[in-house]
Amino acid sequence: MRVLGSCSLGGAGHLGPLSGPLRAAQRAGHEVRVVAPPTMADMVASAGFEWAGGGVPPEDEIRPIREQIPVLPAADASMLGDRELFGRLATHWMLPPVREVAADWRPDLILRDPCEHASAIVAAELDLPVAQVGISVAVAEWRAIGRSAPVIDVHHPGASHLEWAMPYLTRFPASLDPSRFATTLRYHVPPPAPSGLLPDWWRGSSAPLVYVTFGTVLGWMTYAADVYATALAAMADLDARVLLTVGHQFDATLLGELPPNVHVEAWVDQVDVFQEASVVVTHGGSGTVYGALAAGLPVVGMPVFADQFTNSRIVAAAGAGLVVEREQDPAGRRQVIGSEAAPELTAAVRRVLAEPSYTRRAAEIAAEMAATPSVDDVVAGLLG
Repeated sequence: MRVLGSCSLGGAGHLGPLSGPLRAAQRAGHEVRVVAPPTMADMVASAGFEWAGGGVPPEDEIRPIREQIPVLPAADASMLGDRELFGRLATHWMLPPVREVAADWRPDLILRDPCEHASAIVAAELDLPVAQVGISVAVAEWRAIGRSAPVIDVHHPGASHLEWAMPYLTRFPASLDPSRFATTLRYHVPPPAPSGLLPDWWRGSSAPLVYVTFGTVLGWMTYAADVYATALAAMADLDARVLLTVGHQFDATLLGELPPNVHVEAWVDQVDVFQEASVVVTHGGSGTVYGALAAGLPVVGMPVFADQFTNSRIVAAAGAGLVVEREQDPAGRRQVIGSEAAPELTAAVRRVLAEPSYTRRAAEIAAEMAATPSVDDVVAGLLG
């Protein structure tokens, strides 16, 4: 059978969740292709999939939206991202190649990133089976459909209702992420085996390892250097080994002289880091949050934009970590977290390292995740 994956803008944070079900289809002997922006073609190939084409808005149209999202009031930022960036712009550029691939290849199932709306439109047009693979928590995905509906339904009336009705696959457990989708299929992806221990970047130190990552999108933003500088200032006085990953888009030389306990890399496989880490400091991207919790690691969230605030707050409310964020100004605008937050971030990491309750709660959530059906069983059910 043929399975078509569809992924929108967003890099590894969007392709990562989709990869688990697509690999399950491959393991079962099905043919898999992925439509995604051309900027992600190498990433798709590195993940082991055939890139089938895609479209992407010009950078000069994306950049103004991307720069506003972290600082607008939350409701305005969500509307701008969900409706304008993903609903209007990305869909406009993805729709022709998705239509072409689907018409020529006639997939038996489309597995879509919920931000990639062209695939839902084409599934409605061609009456193709389709399911969505959550990249965030269900409440965020549900609301995003409502915000993007007016620009999606222009292409095919009722396409947004199909998105609400189609099966919703999620890796998050029910205790952490209740869902309004009528068909919610929870699953887990067994992690790959680590490739080995991390290099001894800390010259024999046995201090706890703190993993700091803000994903792959931040590096495109003008705020990136300030966010990284805040994290470095917070980590400098910790009795801990610190690994900071910044992605391939950001020039790490802009960070200047590093604290002696900090090592910086563009990219390290998370499975290798998670086997040694004691706590994960993150922007709250769903991929990192899921990976950390699945590994039984507590999380300190320092959200910057989009669903990162929701994700970080949910983890903190569950007792599996803490969140550090800026308050809105009187006009409701958010400010990107800066150097004034470094002491609070230091205190949060120290508290999570010192109090075993956070790690115990993360381990409980990991056990609940592991008890869900395997991704292979869920995908087999969809194709059956």
